[in-house]
Amino acid sequence: MDDFLFRGDLAEFDPAVADLINLEAERQLRRLIMIPSESTIPWAVRSALHSPFHNIYAEGYPPDAMRTMPEAELLDFDARLADYRRHGDPRYYKGTEYANLIESLARRRGAELFATAQYDADHLFVNVQPLSGAPVNSAVYTALIQPGDVIMGLDLLHGGHLSHGSPVARSGKQYKAVYYSVNPQTDLIDYDQAREVALTHKPKVIIGGYTSYPWAPDWAALRRIADEVGAYLLADVSHVSGLIIARAYPSPVGIADIVTFTTHKTLGGPRGAVMITHRADLAKKLDRGVFPGEQGGPHVNNIAGLAVAFKLAQTEQFHALQVQTIQNAVRLGEALQKHGLRIVHGGTDTHLLLVDTKSIVGPDGTPLSGDMAARILDLVGITCNRNTIPGDLNATRPTGIRLGTPWITQRGFREAEIDRLAAIIASVLKACVPFSYDGKGGKADWRAKIDFATYLDAQQAVATLCDEAGADYPLPVEGKTLPASGRDHLAIWSDHREPLQPRTVTLRGTLARDFLANALTSNVEALADGESQPTLILGADGSILSPALLLRESETLYHLHIARLAPQIAAWLRALSDGFVIYDTSDIYGKLPGPVAITLHEAAIDRQSDLGVELAALNEDERYYDLDKPYFVGCRGVKFSGPICPPLPAFTWETPSDSGTPLKHTTAYDLHRAWGARMTAFAGYDMPVWYTSVGDEHRAVRQGAGLFDVTHMGVWDVQGAASERFLNALTSNDVTMIAPGESQYSYLLDAEGLPLDDIFIYRLAVDHFLIVVNAGNNDKDWAWVNAVLQGRVLIARYRAGTTLIHYASGVTLRDLRDPAAGTDQRVDVALQGPKSRDVLLRLAASDTDRTQLKALPWGG
Repeated sequence: MDDFLFRGDLAEFDPAVADLINLEAERQLRRLIMIPSESTIPWAVRSALHSPFHNIYAEGYPPDAMRTMPEAELLDFDARLADYRRHGDPRYYKGTEYANLIESLARRRGAELFATAQYDADHLFVNVQPLSGAPVNSAVYTALIQPGDVIMGLDLLHGGHLSHGSPVARSGKQYKAVYYSVNPQTDLIDYDQAREVALTHKPKVIIGGYTSYPWAPDWAALRRIADEVGAYLLADVSHVSGLIIARAYPSPVGIADIVTFTTHKTLGGPRGAVMITHRADLAKKLDRGVFPGEQGGPHVNNIAGLAVAFKLAQTEQFHALQVQTIQNAVRLGEALQKHGLRIVHGGTDTHLLLVDTKSIVGPDGTPLSGDMAARILDLVGITCNRNTIPGDLNATRPTGIRLGTPWITQRGFREAEIDRLAAIIASVLKACVPFSYDGKGGKADWRAKIDFATYLDAQQAVATLCDEAGADYPLPVEGKTLPASGRDHLAIWSDHREPLQPRTVTLRGTLARDFLANALTSNVEALADGESQPTLILGADGSILSPALLLRESETLYHLHIARLAPQIAAWLRALSDGFVIYDTSDIYGKLPGPVAITLHEAAIDRQSDLGVELAALNEDERYYDLDKPYFVGCRGVKFSGPICPPLPAFTWETPSDSGTPLKHTTAYDLHRAWGARMTAFAGYDMPVWYTSVGDEHRAVRQGAGLFDVTHMGVWDVQGAASERFLNALTSNDVTMIAPGESQYSYLLDAEGLPLDDIFIYRLAVDHFLIVVNAGNNDKDWAWVNAVLQGRVLIARYRAGTTLIHYASGVTLRDLRDPAAGTDQRVDVALQGPKSRDVLLRLAASDTDRTQLKALPWGG
């Protein structure tokens, strides 16, 4: 009989997914993963996850009698199957005879692992069906309290969890959440304050157990508080369940009414969760809270994996792993403190710790954010997460990172490796230079960069530790090798691999041309498809890393044939694309256009080939510099032996004298006069005054809406294929970031980098911009911009002969106030105040216009 089963491996049916699986396996091998909530599961657990148990539904629970059966009795298959055939089971589906056994086995093993002197396995009620941490806590609430009831957990900013009452999660939306916190002097949980909160708000559930607080809680103190207010005590020990099993962390079993935990953190099992109670009066309610209260059918394959994980947790190896995990975290905290970093909460006695990043401050006073610290550490190969610490005002701007030791301990790290790791982390964080951009709405956008030498040294040091560490990762999918692009993303570049052998780097992306134009010394923009040119690759200080030959295949695809040090140069170029390394010591704020995809080719260039001979002939020739280019990486440090292009004159402007000069008129001048406006001189114009006082004007724009004639403001039209690049060289902000339909506040800068004037830039289309400038400065600004475009004036003091003239053929600049603009003529009118949009909505010609007006964001 022909069937419809798919037979074949993953690589054959879906090579894309096979690639992604291989790449993730490679990422885990090449990174030191320090996220406390992650670990790697053993092969035995993976095998159970892949089992046919995946294929079935099993809504409901095994028979009650199986809960207290010891393992040997559960595994008497003939007896258990006879029971099943005779009596059936409580589940909603048939075909669950083996699901009953695997779930009962997991429950029994869990009960034995968490049994205490007071409560043995027969007196613990274990539910292994919850799908994850938030659902298991929700199931507790569903089982025991009503919507609107009060729950109390640790403040999220101090180490609590989203499922403990965060306002953005269901726990905070469905229940009234109150919080206890840490003492601001000690950074430790303040149990007196927790008692006061409980007495004031009378919560129905008090939650202990944390996601980033590094010390074990005082379960007895929480029990006393819960008893005093008549609350259930819920212990969420998701992070530390493995430590509890190893008796390396105080167990809440028998103290808390309910214990919940996920199974994929220190426990090292499959993704899932467990609920335990010693209270027979709550057991059935809690089971119903899981099913049908929170979820439908359980994932029986996960339960099978959990049964295996519980079996492994009985071993001496597992217990030794948990003890070493804590020792590694303690050692890491101590080592980082010796390197001058502040450890939040004063240390740890668990598997995690927090590092205060805001103690590292940049030259403009910006602190190092947790986000920037985590991103830069990840780029060098250390994966962690940003985290709030006490004192942070909200979760969107954390000033800490959270480091955990479960995964690296699984890989064999002990004290010696921890000391080396601490030195890497400290060197990276202390080398970070924080700074701020002005973001939308005036909010500072915290950023950071690092010098390339420290960055590359850290990558190499991490690579060495990864090579030395053990690994238990999925093998590559059969028949598949890693795609080149993935290898490039994961590669840790080092100098030990043929550093002098000519190699090729491919750069690909919509911004590849603009990126290379800034990264290389030659006139990249002059290349046509199929053409090549010699060039130089410089370091941040202007030193020559290597000559190279650049070949353009298309505007989005280039090949850079590098004469020497190709791995380091590939790392340098990728770091420039990522945007986190300092490439100009006088300007930490700048970024090159990007990102671009960068691939270092495996094969070396044959020195006997035509290309190899051509590369060998390249030298550090000054002809490889485009002296007319406004900027390239390293340009400030370049020293030329011969003459360079002569310096251009500085821009000068003589403000016209107002004496005897008739006042100019705005476009709406005749209307103002006809309507009886009082006129007064301002910025060389005869301007209307409609308000009786400055106070009246202020009230209008603060409480209502004011209409202002600003038709004397300059309105310039900038179009053409080079318009974006021209404006990026001319103004202070990156116009690449503006989408059509958006605007940007910016500055025109002079040759010293000082503001000539503030402007507003509107992007109408990909190659079409409008610029609005102040009326009083319009003539001077217009003269400056045209002089720059025509290459007549000095634009950079450190490179006195450079110009932007090569953009001239790709830019059309027009003054739209000029009647010569014809139907394109434009002027500005300003409507200002909180009721401005209401006025515009009343003027709108259609519902479509009104909808678009309502949807306009800031700057839109």
